[in-house]
Amino acid sequence: MVVEHQVVGEIGSGLCVLIGVGRRDEPADAERLAGRVGRLRIFENEEGKFDRSLVDIGGGALVVSQFTLIADTEAGNRPSFSEAAAPDVAEQLYESFCAALVALGIPVETGAFGARMRLDLANNGPVTIVLDA
Repeated sequence: MVVEHQVVGEIGSGLCVLIGVGRRDEPADAERLAGRVGRLRIFENEEGKFDRSLVDIGGGALVVSQFTLIADTEAGNRPSFSEAAAPDVAEQLYESFCAALVALGIPVETGAFGARMRLDLANNGPVTIVLDA
């Protein structure tokens, strides 16, 4: 992940986690979601079946705050972000989510909250899963 031409976070094997924090999200949601992310069995075993988690493989998490995931696109052509949490609340829950992953033994790398970032991703699979707390 690059901010202003500087690498601020990178991992090897693991997950890129794009996290959007909504107005109704609470600290318990961040912790519960981190547990699900860390234990979600989406890495292949020797038979090629999804049977291993991030914890099982010892992988890292590149966690990116992404308020645009909360976009409401129901009306018109311009997305509304009115359901996104206020930046100070979102940052606190984002940090709680990252801390909960670390508590599971998962190495966590982050970008700069609220900054414009360039994310370079090699998606092996690709596998993309949407989780909601």
